[in-house]
Amino acid sequence: MPADVTRDLIKLGRCLLLCLLLTPWLSAAEPTWRVGVARVNITPDEPLWMAGYASRTHEAVGTFCELWVRACALEDPDGERNVLVSLDLVGMDRTLSQLICQAVSAQTGLRRSQLALCFSHTHSGPVVGRNLEPLHYRQLDAAQQGRIDRYADRLRQQVVDAVRQALDQLQPAELWWGTGRATFAANRRQNAESDITRLREMGQVQGPSDHDVPVLAARNPDGTWRAVWFGYACHATVLDDYSWCGDYPGYAAQELESNQANCVALFWAGCGADQNPLPRRRLELAQQYGAQLAQGVAQVLAVPAGLQPVRGGLRSGYAELPLPLDRVPTADQVRQAAESADRYERARAALQLEQLATGQALPATYPYPIQVWRLGDQVQFIFLGGEVVVDYALTLKSALRGRATWVAGYANDVMAYIPSRRVLAEGGYEGGGAMVYYGLPGPWSPDVERLIVDAVVGLERSLEDQHAVDGGEAVDGGAGVDPHVGQGVRLP
Repeated sequence: MPADVTRDLIKLGRCLLLCLLLTPWLSAAEPTWRVGVARVNITPDEPLWMAGYASRTHEAVGTFCELWVRACALEDPDGERNVLVSLDLVGMDRTLSQLICQAVSAQTGLRRSQLALCFSHTHSGPVVGRNLEPLHYRQLDAAQQGRIDRYADRLRQQVVDAVRQALDQLQPAELWWGTGRATFAANRRQNAESDITRLREMGQVQGPSDHDVPVLAARNPDGTWRAVWFGYACHATVLDDYSWCGDYPGYAAQELESNQANCVALFWAGCGADQNPLPRRRLELAQQYGAQLAQGVAQVLAVPAGLQPVRGGLRSGYAELPLPLDRVPTADQVRQAAESADRYERARAALQLEQLATGQALPATYPYPIQVWRLGDQVQFIFLGGEVVVDYALTLKSALRGRATWVAGYANDVMAYIPSRRVLAEGGYEGGGAMVYYGLPGPWSPDVERLIVDAVVGLERSLEDQHAVDGGEAVDGGAGVDPHVGQGVRLP
């Protein structure tokens, strides 16, 4: 698309967005919730290596748009609190995630189930801690690694600060939910990037996708919006150069915030591990997709029939499922991999040899994080760790009917791709090839989809049971899952 046409579309979208956001329509009601928001700038202030692409050869040199951590605290009529944190980052490793959650708990009293960390998965942000470690292990010098470590330390405190600020600013508000639509995502396993324009024109785009745009909005007593949560199932991979940027999610949040004073817009990534924004590779496309996504949100906010009130209270549960790998290499196999011609295979093997040298066995399972929130009686919000393919969202929406079901990937801990049984059998990058970049020692077991879906359904049912017994107390689990897990859900 020509650049001047793209700019005109973005300008038109902004005008439409402003009109929609400023349209008063909701009748006044007595707020039953309290909502607080906060934003903290997390754009690196010194040269850092960028995360997401193995092909990069040097650190970032500029900024297209700032990176943020945004936090939104909800408090229900009974005083139960949950906090959603949205970060313009590719992801986070388990160790750093745990440190942040422990610090938040110590300073605020929140239980683990009450805090959710959601990553936009922008590929134009910095390396974060030990996430995707084989991409950088022994590839960076001591000074570069030192800056990465300092950034992770600052980030930990910045997230804690954002959560505390959001809790400190709780004020009366109404909650509303609805669903919009955006269509720039395409299944990257089944559609060649070079063919996507022709395929769209012919109506022949292949493969499953999820074009829903879930929206949760907090409305002030004066009719303005305080917070908007919105999600979309698509990789944030429009851009691949050397400038900091939130990619299309960052531009969508920026658009929503710029057109509504004092509103904080929080993006959460859906199950888009096998979805790309197509076409891509140009800044104006990231801006265009961001505008399209923001318009999808604004259209929901502007139409009375598009939103439903959230009535009731908060319930939350968290568990860690021992997710099995299909096989784990022997020490001899690791030593052979350490001599591989592939530098990322060598890096993963070197990390594994260090672990074996301490007397630790390579893990056969991973403590996979699963979190479920119930927002009133209308919305159930599922948070899954890792890069989750779209099949999970489609399956869980079908299995958990009766409420609006929102499924976030890239939540709490981004440890690997999470393929469905179909994708695992097909193989390819999402099916197992990407495991080397995350450092896990082998592919997932063929049972992972069934185990994850069963665990989600079990955790969701445990919230229902807890509500019936004691009025909604949260369920928190460690390295295990609730007793309902394993009852079985038929997968389509």
